[in-house]
This record gives sequence, C-alpha cells and structure tokens, in this order.
Amino acid sequence: MEIINKPLGYVLKFFADICGGNFAAAVLIFTIFINLILIPLSIKSQKSTVQQTRIKPKLDELKKRCGDDKQKYNIELQKLYQEEGVSMSGGCLPMIIRLVIMWCIYSLILSPVTYMTGANKSDVKTVGKAITESLESLKDNDSDKYSDIVDKLSLNEKSSNQREIVLVRVLRDDSDIIHDIMSEKKFSKIEKEYNAVKAKYDKADIDFNLFGLDLTDRPIFGFDFVHDWQPIWLMPIFAFLAQILTGIVSMAIQKKNNPEAPSMAGMMLTMPLISLFIGFRFQGAVCFYWICSSLVGGFIQSGIQLLYGPHKMLAKYRLKEITQQADFEQKQLQKLQ
Repeated sequence: MEIINKPLGYVLKFFADICGGNFAAAVLIFTIFINLILIPLSIKSQKSTVQQTRIKPKLDELKKRCGDDKQKYNIELQKLYQEEGVSMSGGCLPMIIRLVIMWCIYSLILSPVTYMTGANKSDVKTVGKAITESLESLKDNDSDKYSDIVDKLSLNEKSSNQREIVLVRVLRDDSDIIHDIMSEKKFSKIEKEYNAVKAKYDKADIDFNLFGLDLTDRPIFGFDFVHDWQPIWLMPIFAFLAQILTGIVSMAIQKKNNPEAPSMAGMMLTMPLISLFIGFRFQGAVCFYWICSSLVGGFIQSGIQLLYGPHKMLAKYRLKEITQQADFEQKQLQKLQ
C-alpha cells in the first residue's frame, strides 16, 4: 500500500496547504479529485453491466443448449464473449481497483502524521507505539493519572490501528504531557524521534477542526442520550444519512432504467446501519471521509447511471447492429447490380 499511500499523501497535503491547513476541506477536495479520476473505471463497469444485460438472452440459450455439461458450457461461454466483444472481468476489475484505492485512502486518513507532515515513518511508529504502550501501562497501574491524561487530551481510543490520531492529540494539545505519559528514562529512548516528529508536525500546521468539531475525537455511544450526547456523534449520524440518501437516489435511477429489477431496499438500509455502527468505533476524520465519499461518489455514480443507462446503451448497440446489417445488405445489392 505504501507505493499508493505516499503519492496520495502528497496530494492530500497539497490540498491542505491551499486550504490553509484545514484537514476537513482537504479531505473534501481530495475526495472529489479521486472520484473524478475514477470516472473512467465507473463508466467501464457500467458499460460492462449493460453488455451483460445485452447478451443475457444468448447466455440463457447457451445454458439450455449445454445442459449439465459444465466443460462445454465454459468453452462456449468464452467463445460467446469473444464474438460479442465482452470482457469476462470487465465489471470486476474496476471494482477491485476502486476497493484497493479506497482502502489506501482509509489508511491515509488514519495516518495524517506519516503522510501529511513529511515525518519519517519509522520515527512516527516508534513514538506512537511508545505513547500507546505507556497509556496502557498507566491504565493498569495508575488509573487516576491515566484518567487525568485521557480527560486532558479528550482521548477516546488507544487501539494500535488509530495510534497516529492519539499521537496528534499529544503533539497538538500539550507539548509537556508527554512527560506525564511516560518516565524520563523511557522518554530519553525516543526523545530524538519525538522531537523530529514534533518539528515536522508543527511545520505542517494541520487543523482538524470542522465547524467546532474536532475530527480527532471518537464518538462514544450511550443510551442515555441526554447525558451521553457528544457533538462528534454527528459524524457517524451524517455518514448514515449520506448513505441512505445516495442509496435512495441510486435505487430510484435503477428502477427507472430497469423497472423489473429486484428491490434492494434491504441492502440499502443494511449498509448504512453497518457504517453507523462502525462509525462509533473510529475518529470523526474517518466518518467525515465516508460522508464526502458517499455524497460525491453517489452524485457521480448517479450521473453515470443516467448517461449510460441500459436503455440508452442498448439502443446504441442495436443502432450499431442495424447500421452494420444495412451496410452489409447494401454491399450485396451493389454486387448484384
């Protein structure tokens, strides 16, 4: 992933620089940028879906003709795809590429110090691991001091895959708190790396504020909505609503393009609910990316579905076939004259 994450990190940092260091604005522009780049893949995937619809009658006929002979069916299937100019992996490959890029972006959002400040990755890992281990040690041995530090930094999560978000809070909120977290002896072992990372972070000057919300916070759910409510809850809630909205629009377009298509109402609700649940386990930065990705990606995908809908594409293919047949018949007539 490093070969993808590094250049993407430079792009995200560039957008942050032109937005005055604002992380949220950079993520929004970055999401638009990535989705625009991926438009050709989305179009290719949509065309592949239409192609499968176009040759479906021939596929059904082939299944009847081959019966239970799987070997003969596979041979004839490859032959049919070649004759029709349809790629067997045309719809899967773009999806795989998108998933790989999306996973890299997820990693990028959770690693702002590594990919946006220019700090040495090894130094960041060393410092982040030392801070995390020290916090866990305090939690086990000195719960009062641990609680004070957690309250001071408003930390909600110390898991290893979110270590850099914790590091951001330490670097940003209190330069002296590092000495509260670990002993002088332990700090001396990472002092050089910490100072190097701190210098890079201060120079990068990244702002994680979004309309008063700190995107380094992680929402903690509680059923006592009056007392447990936190403003950062808005991030997973908006991520849920964004997916619901794009799902409704996408389903409406699919029904318009293909009235006989099966209803996907269950899936449309299931995926947003999963995102809502997962959203309460990650920092607001991740949820904010999901919001941007859902809205921007959903808008672009809806446009592609409208422009390259099955009816329009099948009509173009049919017109092309009729034109070719007319040209062939015209040539035959010319030969007879």
